[in-house]
Amino acid sequence: MNFRMTFPLLLILTIATGGGMAEDDKTAGRKKVYVLPIRDDIMPPIVYLVRRGVKAAMDADADLLVLDMETNGGRFDTTKEIIGILDQFKGQTITYVNRDAYSAGAFIAVATQRIFMAPQGVIGAAAPILLSPGGTGVEKLPDTVEAKMTSAIAARVRASAEKNGHNKEVVEAMINKTKELVIDGEVLNKEGQILTLTNVEAEKEYGSPPRSLLSSGTAKDIGELIEKVGYVNAVRVYVKPTGAEKLASWINAISPLLLLIGIVGVYVEFKTPGFGLPGIVGIIAFALYFLGGYVAGLSGMEWVAAFVLGLAMVALELFLFPGTIVVGLVGAGLMLIAVVMAMVDVYPGMPVLPSIQSLRLPLRDILIAFVGAAVAIVVLSRVLPRTSVYGKLVSQSVSGVNTVVRLEQQQASRVGQIGFALSALRPGGKAQFGDSIVDVISQGEMIEKGRRVKIIGHSGAEAIVEASS
Repeated sequence: MNFRMTFPLLLILTIATGGGMAEDDKTAGRKKVYVLPIRDDIMPPIVYLVRRGVKAAMDADADLLVLDMETNGGRFDTTKEIIGILDQFKGQTITYVNRDAYSAGAFIAVATQRIFMAPQGVIGAAAPILLSPGGTGVEKLPDTVEAKMTSAIAARVRASAEKNGHNKEVVEAMINKTKELVIDGEVLNKEGQILTLTNVEAEKEYGSPPRSLLSSGTAKDIGELIEKVGYVNAVRVYVKPTGAEKLASWINAISPLLLLIGIVGVYVEFKTPGFGLPGIVGIIAFALYFLGGYVAGLSGMEWVAAFVLGLAMVALELFLFPGTIVVGLVGAGLMLIAVVMAMVDVYPGMPVLPSIQSLRLPLRDILIAFVGAAVAIVVLSRVLPRTSVYGKLVSQSVSGVNTVVRLEQQQASRVGQIGFALSALRPGGKAQFGDSIVDVISQGEMIEKGRRVKIIGHSGAEAIVEASS
């Protein structure tokens, strides 16, 4: 394996990432406002945008986070995840309903401390629905299912409303059609209907002392909103979608498969001479895995660097310092930690060591990948050397190694040679024959380091050896 195989990994990830924002003299000391767009349907790609924006705001120690919202709603599981991310931000949070905040959009709005609305803005209609197959229409929920979903959703949204000082009765009337809403003797929502409010209705005041129904006011645009809440001279940062969020959602959906391909590709590369197709495929798979975590706002480049360093240490163990064990183990450990941490959601200010809950998903993916890779490696080690594909992998390697015919001739000439084990064979390892260091494997027995060994045959690229007196 050539060390140049690590370069494409760094190159792909470097192209996909951008630099940070430096604070100059003109912005030093000024308050910071981050504006985060919530557009289209509330689906997994939105989670990555929100996570990236919230972490950027936290890194910049922003004072205010504004959600610029226009959505017809979406998935409740995605909504819960977004609400959890917003809870990490310790500054002031505001939702600006830029015309529409239906269903899941209303839930997210309630998870912020204040709500403002655009002229003719509308918020509400948050009852659970069931999309028809293909997502082209809406089907009626069975009564028992609807009751359970409504209860669960209402409880979660009431908790957000109570935390942020919103009227939980108003919020529940947006979800539960059995909820009648009466304030100051005025029936605002009849039983059997779902509450939906315009900007004028949402900011109307009731009670003593007077309190708005849901909205803190109307603003014609984001700029006017920011001025209304006292951030006239603040530095404004508009978080923009990169277009890669949807790609990242696809990548992360197949992350166990990418890990499996990466492990198998690197294994086959180590077991074949030179550097060729298996190594390239393995590197691309690992690069896509890390890229998915990066775009999702989970990992940073530090874990990519840790993975590459670990890979280099494993290569050193195999090719330059065989038998030292420690270098290879440390390298493998670094690679494992990097792969896990690439999918752990860590926020600025959180403890360095992740919680068990945050480790659950990456550990599950790694377990799936390792089991699948182990099965694939066993199958490949028995089947691949007997096929024409193996010869092509070897003869077409990038570093220009011997053709299959020449390799077979070289292997035949080595049968009967006697050398000594450079590492303990359990059953695989390294042995030296004259000036050549060869990958060897025993017939199952362990052979200690330094013992004389004799080549009796070959299995693929490995020489089969036995202990010799």
